[in-house]
Amino acid sequence: MNKAQLIDAVAEKLEVSRRAAGEAVDAVLDGITGAVVSGEKVSLTGFGTFESARRPARIARNPRTGDQVKVAAATVPKFRAGQAFKDEVNGAKKSAAAKKAAAAKRSTTASAAKKTAAPARATAAKKAAPAKKAAVRKTTATKAASTRTTTAKKAAVTKAAAKSTAKKSVTKKAAARPVSRKTAAVAPATKTAAKKTAAKKATAKKTAAKKR
Repeated sequence: MNKAQLIDAVAEKLEVSRRAAGEAVDAVLDGITGAVVSGEKVSLTGFGTFESARRPARIARNPRTGDQVKVAAATVPKFRAGQAFKDEVNGAKKSAAAKKAAAAKRSTTASAAKKTAAPARATAAKKAAPAKKAAVRKTTATKAASTRTTTAKKAAVTKAAAKSTAKKSVTKKAAARPVSRKTAAVAPATKTAAKKTAAKKATAKKTAAKKR
């Protein structure tokens, strides 16, 4: 993480603008730097201590050429991490290792569970297949029986309606027959009366003719 990334993290953490976060980071760094330059020790509890240390003159070796080089005495900054910081870093490493192990264990367990579950699902499907077929057959039979019952009821209703219509027709015929008989009986009587009247008229004409 560089300074720009640190500013972004602070801005996100504090929910402030990037400019405000940059000013805050700069203020902290300037404060620590100024204190160390003036020979003071800056202790941040749990994080660490910033201080300056005197390094004496010494003979060093140039890593490129291998030649010996004299290094003059100097004052250099020094940082000593606090115990809480050390524990956090150490715990983070352990936590990362533990997370990897737990993830690997979960993956192994999931794979084993899948392998075990696949045959179980196949067996359950095989067992369930006959039951499904039986249920389908039962449903089909029930529908067929219901259809037959409905058809029989309709036929019975139609037959009853036909019987009722036939009875009404017979009743009408029976009611019509007496009228016909009465008409037939009245007709001869009318003819007989007409004959008698004609006979009387003929007799009267004969009588009148004799008298003349």
